[in-house]
Amino acid sequence: MDLAEEEIEQALTLLDSMTVEHLAGLGDTLADRYTQALHEVIEAKAEHREPRAIEGKAAPAGQVVDLMAALEASVAEARERRGEPTGHSGAATVHELPKQKKTAAKKTTTKKATAKKAPAKKTTARRRKSA
Repeated sequence: MDLAEEEIEQALTLLDSMTVEHLAGLGDTLADRYTQALHEVIEAKAEHREPRAIEGKAAPAGQVVDLMAALEASVAEARERRGEPTGHSGAATVHELPKQKKTAAKKTTTKKATAKKAPAKKTTARRRKSA
């Protein structure tokens, strides 16, 4: 695949703009804090000491939610919207199952044994008599 001179010039210009010197001119705005922290951890381990603690704010603790209380409140709210009484005791409603209709007793079918074929009769004796 042949490249045009213009494409090569654009690629070289892009590479020149991405040099370390160009990035160094940006100052501390592009600091690699991960690599710095990794080097500190490696140095601490080499010296048999604990790495220094991470500075910054600790994440706030999450709110603990009682799932059963939330579920009960959700069910009560749904009952209110449907117009059902909210003072429900929480017991389930039991419904009588309809009785099944009696059907004729199924006939049990037994598997019939297949008849064995009788061995083929020898016909050679007859042929001798007739010949």
